[in-house]
Amino acid sequence: MERIFNVTANAARRIETLIAAEGQDGARMRVEVLGGGCSGFQYQFKFDDSTADDDHIFAANGVEVIVDDVSLDLLNGAELDYVEELIGAYFQVNNPNAASSCGCGTSFSI
Repeated sequence: MERIFNVTANAARRIETLIAAEGQDGARMRVEVLGGGCSGFQYQFKFDDSTADDDHIFAANGVEVIVDDVSLDLLNGAELDYVEELIGAYFQVNNPNAASSCGCGTSFSI
């Protein structure tokens, strides 16, 4: 079964901007799912210039995003977006596997 993780054009533009601003040429965005948060799981975003054997690399809109195998089990079919609102701007994962999420939007359950 093919495993999918999508990146919107808006998220890709923001990733490119952050990589350039931090002078991390060659880095990729890593998206991980960690235990924690008020709903059981939470997302972590960071830049990484290395990969492990269990990593999957998804290329979309000119950027590459790394998702490890365990996280991909929880993120398969999800989409990384960058949302800009009056109250702030943030990366958001639209995850079809999440049964519920907390009010702050940073934690979810399966």
